[in-house]
Amino acid sequence: NMKSYLNKQFVKINFLVSLLCVLCASVINSSAQEFKTVRDGIEYAEVTRDIAGLNVNMNLLRLDLTKVRLDVHHAMDAAIGTEKTSSIATRHGAFAAINAGFFRLDTSIWAGDAAGVLQIDHRLLSESSNNRTAIFVRNWGSYTEVSFAPIDIGSSFQLGKHDYHFTGVNRQRSDEDVIEYTPAFGRTTLTGAKGLEFVVSNGKIITINDGQGSTEIPPKGYVISASGKYAEELRALGKIGSKVNSFVYVAHRMGKAFPNVESMRTDSAFSGAEDITNGVPQLIKNSKIDITWEQEKSSKSFVETRHPRTAVANLKDGKFLMITVDGRSEASGGIGLQDLAEYLLSLGATDAMNLDGGGSTTMFVDGKVVNHPSDKEGERKVSDAILVTPRKKH
Repeated sequence: NMKSYLNKQFVKINFLVSLLCVLCASVINSSAQEFKTVRDGIEYAEVTRDIAGLNVNMNLLRLDLTKVRLDVHHAMDAAIGTEKTSSIATRHGAFAAINAGFFRLDTSIWAGDAAGVLQIDHRLLSESSNNRTAIFVRNWGSYTEVSFAPIDIGSSFQLGKHDYHFTGVNRQRSDEDVIEYTPAFGRTTLTGAKGLEFVVSNGKIITINDGQGSTEIPPKGYVISASGKYAEELRALGKIGSKVNSFVYVAHRMGKAFPNVESMRTDSAFSGAEDITNGVPQLIKNSKIDITWEQEKSSKSFVETRHPRTAVANLKDGKFLMITVDGRSEASGGIGLQDLAEYLLSLGATDAMNLDGGGSTTMFVDGKVVNHPSDKEGERKVSDAILVTPRKKH
């Protein structure tokens, strides 16, 4: 009888534990749906979840892309330099914003150089890196369209019968480089004297600076800046008045990491894209978790370590999601990308990608930073941000 009694009590306890788990799961799931409308087409939520024994605080924006537009802006509206996400948003009159692409983070004059593709208002400011996933933004008259795809993009030029791919766009020139410097970079190329620079305007070389450096960039042109073997080759080809044709290229083959279907996806995303910025890696594709860190030459530790994170996703209902996850503190333990992808999938994500995180992770809403950036100094200056602006009603 005692054994029968204990068995009954055990069954009751199991039932109560199971019921408690269901209720807890219900609370957790419902909390993710507790969005509040803060502006027409803009919903905001704060969510806390227990992930692998640690509290994780998240801030979410769910956007109706028929009522808001998205724009990528670089710090100081230039190709290099850093600025706080909140400052970029405030300068442009945005209602909300998140930090975006990876960038060079140091104390040099090159700080803020995008560490991957960056295109703003159809102008390429930085070349891609390692065929990594990018976010493509197209603002139509009545709605905004967002796509994600890997991309190999850069700039090229033709001098006489010779074709060259620029090894970089608006970045520091090394000993073996041919770099394109555009007006978005600044007043001069900031280069040293060991190189050759052609000033191009109206499709022709108008000035040649050999062994001088820091050439002035024309307002309606660009500078071809070469060093090493590139300088030697171009020195024999370029003359004052020589015709130069430049163009942006998008590689149609992503290499072994991505089959040809990826090229089609890239072409579709790139076509008409107004703004593009970089991230790594893809998290979700076609409603399935697909974390492509190996193809994008990231690292396992980057994927698995619990960091603050910033990510974006397209949702099944056609809306767009921005999310920041706090970390590196007792209040919030950060998140690995597998757990982040699973959470986004639970919210209805069909496609998603990871943006720059760590100390850069910032969400700005209605005049203030709403998450808790992990740097001791508070909000970090970053390279670029994705801004949310309500559409004007006609």
